[in-house]
Amino acid sequence: MAKFSESVKTLKAVFVSPEYDNDRRRTAHLIKAFLLGLFKFIVIIGISYVILGPIIGMISNSFFSDEDAYSALVYLIPQSPTLERYQASIKVLNYLTTLKNTFIYVLILMAIQVFMCSMVGYGFARYNFPLKKLWFGCVVIMIVIPVNTIMLPLYMTFRIFDPFNLVTLIKGEPMNLMATSIPMYMMTFFATGLRSGLYIYIFNQFFRGLPKEIEEAAFVDGAGSWYTYFFIMLVNALPSVVTVAIFSLVWQYNDTFYASLFHLSDTSAISIKISTLADNVANAYSITDPNILELYTYAGIILVILPVLLIYCVLQKQFIEGVERSGIVG
Repeated sequence: MAKFSESVKTLKAVFVSPEYDNDRRRTAHLIKAFLLGLFKFIVIIGISYVILGPIIGMISNSFFSDEDAYSALVYLIPQSPTLERYQASIKVLNYLTTLKNTFIYVLILMAIQVFMCSMVGYGFARYNFPLKKLWFGCVVIMIVIPVNTIMLPLYMTFRIFDPFNLVTLIKGEPMNLMATSIPMYMMTFFATGLRSGLYIYIFNQFFRGLPKEIEEAAFVDGAGSWYTYFFIMLVNALPSVVTVAIFSLVWQYNDTFYASLFHLSDTSAISIKISTLADNVANAYSITDPNILELYTYAGIILVILPVLLIYCVLQKQFIEGVERSGIVG
């Protein structure tokens, strides 16, 4: 008992002694770093599970055979994997043709959106004009107000398209632009398309961060405003251009709201065609079992997701750099 008391006193002396102050701080720092790292690891694992769990489940189920779908012993790894779901989905979706048409449509919108939103963002960042704060407030409103709230005005505008009664004056009646891509092209051209407010904000933040001396040097050398914008400022804004281009491409590619609102053809919008995949498979292959039809839907979703993942993998470095330098927080 006496030896134990002496040992306790010795330990107390060690912990209290100024000679071991650095060791105590180092130990406390290591423990704190370990606990913080463990907490981050748990959070990352939890978020990864929430995000990747459904995708892993869809990938696994898309290879299930009919027997695997009803086997109580099969959870993620199929016992009799099959490519039948993918073969049928590719055929029903007319995958390659639909994907080509979708990318043509999406890339055109992306190019227009990057061009117009960068111009508007540059104007807000570098020029002073009447009611500038009010107009920029409208840009912020475009970000925060859900598009569902203006669904009816948008529909009526393009269902009975007649600005200033000019169409009626020329043709005798308003135009119906439904079931065409014209509404999306028009909205995108005037920087009011899908997520355009966010893109304008990104470009505005980036251009405000660039030194004005770049433009002043260009003006001294005789460059005009348009030349300075296209060949100097836009080149320096390449990280933001890549960020907005990827955002625009992915969101336009996945868009179902505007595609459904304007009744776009499913041959030019794969996001619309995937929503009817189960019904088309049921009609083409006479399948009535909803559990089996769900497997075909999973295969179709994976086929739709795959091109976006490939694009992100290729442009990941530029995308992350652009997000870091564009002023996006959270």
